Amino acid sequence: MLVVAALGGNALLKRGEPLTAAAQRGNVQVAVRALAEIVRAGHQLVITHGNGPQVGLLALQGAAYRPDEAYPLDVLGAETEGMIGYMIEQELENALDHDRPVATLLTQVVVDPEDPAFGHPTKFVGPVYERDEAERRASAAGWHIARDGDKWRRVVPSPTPLEIPDLRVLQLLLAQGVVVVCTGGGGIPVLRREDGSMIGVEAVIDKDAASALLARQLGADALLLLTDVEAVYRDYGTDTATPVHALTVAEAREMALPAGSMGPKLVAACDFAENGGISGIGRLVDALAILEGTAGTRVSADA
Repeated sequence: MLVVAALGGNALLKRGEPLTAAAQRGNVQVAVRALAEIVRAGHQLVITHGNGPQVGLLALQGAAYRPDEAYPLDVLGAETEGMIGYMIEQELENALDHDRPVATLLTQVVVDPEDPAFGHPTKFVGPVYERDEAERRASAAGWHIARDGDKWRRVVPSPTPLEIPDLRVLQLLLAQGVVVVCTGGGGIPVLRREDGSMIGVEAVIDKDAASALLARQLGADALLLLTDVEAVYRDYGTDTATPVHALTVAEAREMALPAGSMGPKLVAACDFAENGGISGIGRLVDALAILEGTAGTRVSADA
């Protein structure tokens, strides 16, 4: 099977952890143990990942420059793809005893310049703050901010991914048996101009939406959306919360889930599954079991 596994932000940096290389590497070492099981089971693997905390960190570092010298979000996204991809690539090679080639590909993703998301920023990036500090930083830097749980964070535009122009390179790598790390942080957001050339744009694409698009365009057999929650829950956060282990696309689309957490994962799972693939949502450590249908939540086109 060709499997696209999307690592949630928790796989790289847990909430409240310091944004250090050591913390991220430690989490990646845990993540690749689960991913290595998929490869050892005989499956082809493509790995995607989030980058919200990391791209926010680089943006904060960029504040040391004059406003007209700071790097834009598309360039920062490319930097995080390289940084995180390097760690995943190296640690997965180590976990597989260098038995399989692993490569990281900086991946461009085309978005629509007229996407309404550019006028309504919703994607969280960077660290969390108390409200007073978030408002001070927003005022000084011209940020948009929003509540994230009991804290506040910067939000940026998150347009819908439309096309992955680097798909041919991905297909060449997969044909040679390479485990590919790509579309990190939702990919590098770009616009296609009238003459066919491309240019970066200030945005951060949702990782789950981009992973679903990637899985569809590659013709993958399965899409795994891996996080730190064992399954999709009905009535999550209440005394009556119960895990749901199987959903049809129709049932899943009727569920009302938070936009900032499980909601985008369920939408991505539906977008992929309605075309006949297998979508699974659950804990990273259960990755192979989710693929085999013995853990997590499976979303399928039919009952």
